[in-house]
Amino acid sequence: MAVSSSSSGGIKGFLENRILQGQPLTSELVAILMVYFVQGILGLARLAVSFFLKDDLGLSPAEVAALTGIAALPWTIKPLFGFISDGLPIGGYRRRPYLLLSGLLGAAAWLALATVVQSGWAAILAITLSSLSVAISDVIVDSLVVERARGESQGEAGTLQSLAWGASAVGGLMTAYLGGLLLEQVSTRTVFGITATFPLIVSLVAWIIQEEPVQESPTWSVMRGQMGQLWQAVRQRAIWMPALFLFLWQATPTADAAFFFFTTNDLGFQPEFLGRVRLVTSVAALLGIWVFQRFLRTVPFRTIFAWSTVLSSVLGMSMLLLVTHANRSLGIDDQWFSLGDSLVLTVMGEIAFMPVLVLSARLCPPGVEATLFALLMSILNLAGLVSHELGAVLTHWLGVTETNFDHLWQLVLITNLTTLLPLPLLFLLPNTSSQGEGTEEAQILWQSPAESPPTAPDQETASV
Repeated sequence: MAVSSSSSGGIKGFLENRILQGQPLTSELVAILMVYFVQGILGLARLAVSFFLKDDLGLSPAEVAALTGIAALPWTIKPLFGFISDGLPIGGYRRRPYLLLSGLLGAAAWLALATVVQSGWAAILAITLSSLSVAISDVIVDSLVVERARGESQGEAGTLQSLAWGASAVGGLMTAYLGGLLLEQVSTRTVFGITATFPLIVSLVAWIIQEEPVQESPTWSVMRGQMGQLWQAVRQRAIWMPALFLFLWQATPTADAAFFFFTTNDLGFQPEFLGRVRLVTSVAALLGIWVFQRFLRTVPFRTIFAWSTVLSSVLGMSMLLLVTHANRSLGIDDQWFSLGDSLVLTVMGEIAFMPVLVLSARLCPPGVEATLFALLMSILNLAGLVSHELGAVLTHWLGVTETNFDHLWQLVLITNLTTLLPLPLLFLLPNTSSQGEGTEEAQILWQSPAESPPTAPDQETASV
């Protein structure tokens, strides 16, 4: 039965008004959201990577933590990709060709994991290349979101940001449980082969992006001008002070790798159940985004960071019940306890992270959107690398191995308490909300002797 034009228009209007919150439903918006969607759907291989490093290659918890930290390196040099994208167009275009190439690189990296990788260092090289693929596409799509978000009204602040992260979360939701279920049926290499097809979607949608070709070839003087503008931006207190806080906030050590070995080797959790945990966390991520968008956009950044950090640290202590098996004395099954704990902590994490992205994006001046936003995000990713390496060192010092978890409770205790260390530095953050006016320092970024600031610089949004 054919759908009438009025019905089609009604469906489109519903999507724009209710789902997209006023954003016009265009093919370009769909293409942008598809890139974020692919970033989420690549989570299909996340469990496979963990089991591949642990079982197929026989690495220890400390080795897994250290090597996965190395795999995050491309995310720490995102400004380089932004600079290349802004200053070195390919065939006259600054965005489309880089999306195309990033998709091809990602497909090749996952295909290598599915076929020829036989050692830990080869695995990390391939994983790092896949990370490089996502980092490049992420820089490009971030710049597109920042450019388009500049036109958001005050009431729509954070809408594109929420849509972008929502698309990524939906992709993760679709593959969360499937990733664990697949591992019960097929090998890790088969999962890698399936995953290799998804980056090709990025290559396919690249040419849907609306982009005017660059009329003049960039010169070194133009690039020096861009770097000068970037340096001028970075020198502003409104940028380096929040960036310093965010780095310290994210750089505290993590026990993720050791905890994964504990859940699989000690508690006996199977891939299918770990897929359920990932499904729960994906739903929780969507819930966290909705809570922020619905209730917290007007809450000052300092307030959100303070409460979410304290609550996450306190709730994170519940992991002590699991690693000491005290939950069993309380009559709570290991699996149910793990599911509930993951749900609550993920919601808190998303609520804390959404204002980070809004705050970062609203400070990006015209002309170097990709580069400056990538710089701010790379600071977070560098902090994540430091977090993994510190976790690896602590794991080794405490003697936590694939079979010895006697001191895991100390690792959990230390990693939770250290998250509180940055709180005395909350004054480094602006005392505004996602919808508040920018600080005086932030406004300077948008001004030159002959220009006034754009209509709504503080509305810019993007995603890691």
